Amino acid sequence: MSVTLADMPHFTSGDVTIKYRIAGDPSARRVLYISGTGSDLRAPNLIRDRFEDHFCVASYDQRGLGRSSKPDRAYSMAEYAADAVAFMDHLGWSSASVFGISFGGMVAQELAVTWPGRIETLVLACTSSGGPGSSSFPLHTLVESGDEQRDAVESIERSDTRRDETWRSENPRLLAKLIDFVLTSKQIGAGEPGREVGARHQLEARAGHDTHDRLGHIDSACLVQGGRFDGIAPPENLKVLATQIPGATLKMYDGGHLFHLQAPEASEDAINFLSTQHGATDE
Repeated sequence: MSVTLADMPHFTSGDVTIKYRIAGDPSARRVLYISGTGSDLRAPNLIRDRFEDHFCVASYDQRGLGRSSKPDRAYSMAEYAADAVAFMDHLGWSSASVFGISFGGMVAQELAVTWPGRIETLVLACTSSGGPGSSSFPLHTLVESGDEQRDAVESIERSDTRRDETWRSENPRLLAKLIDFVLTSKQIGAGEPGREVGARHQLEARAGHDTHDRLGHIDSACLVQGGRFDGIAPPENLKVLATQIPGATLKMYDGGHLFHLQAPEASEDAINFLSTQHGATDE
């Protein structure tokens, strides 16, 4: 079952209204897909699309993003996790498998340590625990230069540390495509009320993320995935996550922050893990 953006449904979590979508086979395993920094359901998402070919996937615009509410006040990671629980409650899902990517992985950690019984299986991708386990790149400290091309190039190198000046000079066509992708993505929702406010509050919440000392509370099967050349969530951060979570499996791939698009086996591994691991299911 899928919905169009025009009739996208919503649920409420506290004082926030959150837009969502359900897609895939309604009878298949339920997967809650928690997206990353600045995400918007209106943007193409090849990773989520792959999941929707195999599962019943629930995804949503997190508070401050997309077409969800953007109150001008501080957001907490606890609130982001509570939003995920409110979403599951709205759908009537007592539990589900969870895939959290980047910032969504931070939300998924907070969800897993606070409500472990709600998660059947867990995949954490290109994310960090914060605290002693190290934080992801401090995106909240970045200041746009006013030169969109320059900012896009810096973002591209940060995403994959191999894309230095030498790489850029040797790969002009690919660089041009990546710059176009970054600039096109930034235009989604540009100029909408509260967009900049919501994005800023998300980054501020991200900066305060710290689950390191609570990761031992996670009792579901967990796959941790990372990119060997990720400059946002460096490989060492993923190793710490896998060490702190009881029984977690760690897999690293030849790619950067978007390694799922660079190494096709990464999506296959996540799909196979979510498909084969056993967890409680709703009757």
